[in-house]
Amino acid sequence: MTLRLIGHYDSPFVRRVGVSLHVLGIPFERQLLSVFSNAEAMRAFNPLVRVPALVLENGECLIDSAAILDHLDESVGPERALLPARGKARRHALQKIALATGVGDKAIAITYERRKPAAKIDEAWIARCRGQQEGALAELDRRSTDGKPDAGRLMQPAITVAAMLGYLRLRQPETLPAGRYPALAALSAWAEAQPAFKACLPTPKEIGGEPQDAQAALLRLQGDAQSR
Repeated sequence: MTLRLIGHYDSPFVRRVGVSLHVLGIPFERQLLSVFSNAEAMRAFNPLVRVPALVLENGECLIDSAAILDHLDESVGPERALLPARGKARRHALQKIALATGVGDKAIAITYERRKPAAKIDEAWIARCRGQQEGALAELDRRSTDGKPDAGRLMQPAITVAAMLGYLRLRQPETLPAGRYPALAALSAWAEAQPAFKACLPTPKEIGGEPQDAQAALLRLQGDAQSR
């Protein structure tokens, strides 16, 4: 039985798992379930009705992207793992991942807030989330100037940061004004050009909405500034 990844690649958390599986050379299948249109089917894999979930060869189901990625690193061993095993390098990697996933969490919170009827949208809440995003993005940009992104293979900090940036371009491009975060822009451009990221692009159907809007969003994700 092949591993089965549950969820759509328009989720940065699903996408970072998919990219990691490709980088590690682990074969897997996908099951395209949405937490909105397939909520009951998704509940069978995760009672929280959240993605991603990963069904293992023995039928066991793992939930939460961090737990899934920890299992993948354990399964391939320390020499191939996408996180350093210990020490300062591991601490620094985990801090970057925490900042990036925090940005993703706030982005998804904003997306969900905007799904409400216009009269019920809390703009103050959105502004607070934006402020948290800006602080984290500035810190990530600072932490991303200490090395060239093409210095080696994709590791989990770069995978997670790039996946979250891709989601921002997909859903909230105004969060990433041109020139504000140059180190992150360079990292993202490099990552999106890698085969593992190209293999995990969401389809227009996964993105949803009108076909022309979904296609424009996909171009933004890939770094086409003209599609903002």
